[in-house]
Amino acid sequence: MLGVLRAIVLFFYFILINLILFLAYLVRPMHANNVYLAGIFYSSMAKVLGVKLDFRVSKNINLNESYVYVANHQNTWDLATISGAALPGVVTIGKKSLKWIPIFGLIYWLSGNIMIDRKDSGKARDTLARAGKKAREKGLSIWMFPEGTRSRGQGILPFKTGAFRLALDAGLNIIPVVASDNHNTIKFNRWNNGTVIIEVMDPVEIIKDENAKQVAQRFEAIIKDKYIALTAEAAAMRK
Repeated sequence: MLGVLRAIVLFFYFILINLILFLAYLVRPMHANNVYLAGIFYSSMAKVLGVKLDFRVSKNINLNESYVYVANHQNTWDLATISGAALPGVVTIGKKSLKWIPIFGLIYWLSGNIMIDRKDSGKARDTLARAGKKAREKGLSIWMFPEGTRSRGQGILPFKTGAFRLALDAGLNIIPVVASDNHNTIKFNRWNNGTVIIEVMDPVEIIKDENAKQVAQRFEAIIKDKYIALTAEAAAMRK
């Protein structure tokens, strides 16, 4: 019974959130803080899911500087969890096909996010290069999921190099964002679904002698270690 009730409430709440965001974005399309606003609203769905979010944000982040945020990507629940870690001035880079999702696709575009065509590597690289330049010029930060797809309980998948090539080309420091494992931990029929810990770590300077592949491997190790630690901590909280 709880599962059915929760599903119904979540469905209508999601529609309400998107309606509010759509109206807000019509008033201020492409605003620098649209993604930040969306993160606040979408992550509020965690309460409906019975999930407590524990956000830990580094005090060494300067919101007046541009960064590349790299985060682990688990599943659909990311929308209700790690999205809340988006800070002011952040835009995301997502696949072009997102625009075809009814309502959400339009909202994603109006929020100022950048869409790339992953099927055309040449166009994708050009888009990333322009995104880095735009970030520098407008004081924006860029959020990417370097795994390129949802891990679906497989831990941290191998990182692709796009985010790190962008950071190297634009001369931007990188901020790792890590969420503890939520695969199979959220059950519709369970009242209390525990805590998901999300940590926005200290900015890390790029070593200019490294190439994109080396940088990707270095940050994959950083995020994997933090993911393991946060997952163990969150699991201990549920006991």
